[in-house]
Amino acid sequence: MKVHELKPAPGSNKAKRRVGRGIGGKGGKTAGRGTKGQKARDTVPMNFEGGQMPLHMRVPKLKGFKNPFRVEYQAVNLDTVDATGLDEVGPTELHTKGLVHKGALVKVLGRGEIGRAVTVRAHGFSKSAEAAITAAGGTVEVLPLPWGDRRPPAKGNHLTNR
Repeated sequence: MKVHELKPAPGSNKAKRRVGRGIGGKGGKTAGRGTKGQKARDTVPMNFEGGQMPLHMRVPKLKGFKNPFRVEYQAVNLDTVDATGLDEVGPTELHTKGLVHKGALVKVLGRGEIGRAVTVRAHGFSKSAEAAITAAGGTVEVLPLPWGDRRPPAKGNHLTNR
């Protein structure tokens, strides 16, 4: 058997009925739409519900609130800080190791353990991470946020190009 000999099983494909092709035979003249009325003509939209409020307008949309001034940190855990093997760990060192994005705000979280004295510089620390670093003999240095004491710049396309 060759590719050009392939064809579907007999009776599996049925030709679509072409209606409205003259008055003879099935589907002629009114083409199965009855006589007169709104549905006999092609003026009624597919989603029309007879004047009732359509479903696509009844359904609620875009609910909720997305805070454009949200501060997003990149989380780094204690086991990751310990695995770097560095004595001083900051956002630039973490970026060179490929652990955070460039210019990201870094927050150190308390998962894992740290067994040596390390100086950790970050924009935020969880209480457990700060306690674990100081308990191991290390120091914690909180970096200032890039926008100072003002609120952060707004994110999102809806506030740009105004």
